[in-house]
Amino acid sequence: MPKLSTAGRMAAATALMTGLLVVAPGEALAADTGSAAACKMEIGSLTAGGDHTDRVITAGSPASVQDKTTYPAIYPEGLPRLSSLFFNDPVVPGTGGGYFGHVVIGSGLYSSTYFLTEAGEVDRSQTHNFRIGGGWGDTTYLETSYPNDPDPWALVNHYSLRSTGTITRWDDKGGFGWTNAQSAGGFSAVKTMTLLSQTATYDTFLATTRGGALYTIRLPLTSPMKPIVKRVRSATWQGFETLIAEKCGQYGTPLLGIDKDTKSGYLYAVGHANGTATVINSLGKVPATFADPVYFRRVLQPGDQPPLFGE
Repeated sequence: MPKLSTAGRMAAATALMTGLLVVAPGEALAADTGSAAACKMEIGSLTAGGDHTDRVITAGSPASVQDKTTYPAIYPEGLPRLSSLFFNDPVVPGTGGGYFGHVVIGSGLYSSTYFLTEAGEVDRSQTHNFRIGGGWGDTTYLETSYPNDPDPWALVNHYSLRSTGTITRWDDKGGFGWTNAQSAGGFSAVKTMTLLSQTATYDTFLATTRGGALYTIRLPLTSPMKPIVKRVRSATWQGFETLIAEKCGQYGTPLLGIDKDTKSGYLYAVGHANGTATVINSLGKVPATFADPVYFRRVLQPGDQPPLFGE
């Protein structure tokens, strides 16, 4: 198989994301990308009224958006502030499937679950928001990493960022909850983050700062937690309040940046993270309005979801 250079890898990634055949001069693609389907990312949101929305963004030329089912009144109106990713188990006996994640409601952290009836409506008798604990009023970011592992619960890691600049990780070994907390400070300049890579030995986030810089933050799964930080860009990224990354092929990561001030979303194709040498191509503005207070990534159930590998 021919070995691709950085330019070739980025061409392959862009081809996969947009469905277009893009070949760097003098290089051949190892796969038939001419017929490759454009990459998709599924995102959800929490509306001000407490609804859950679902839409699929396809990285094309231009990008396209498919709005899917909205599930109403999942949360108290106006109170949810943050959400981790939500995963879907479409096969739950006696139901039409279930959705599972974590949310911060006010100053409390909750495990959130809701099921659908076989008719596809929310089953109000099986919708639960279980309080895990308080003291989350200063939390600015929340996420859960489910690496693709034969035991889907073996490497579950929960993350938070507080306004003080402290990143904390908990693990969920054996499914017993948020345990073995590890923390690291020094991230008070971070505005928002998104999970970029998941392996058996580390998780990596892509983060923006209030000054507009873009960094990767690698968090080895060791104790004590010692972050490895690399600058990717020095300016222009301060407009995004939310970032969402998704896996696409071997080399590419579609990245959605949401600017809440203008209610706009912008799509990027990000090559394998390598500090300031990281290739980032703009795929343009997404033809949709992003007016909801909270956005998050939707995925398949743990064990069926391929891990992110942007670094």
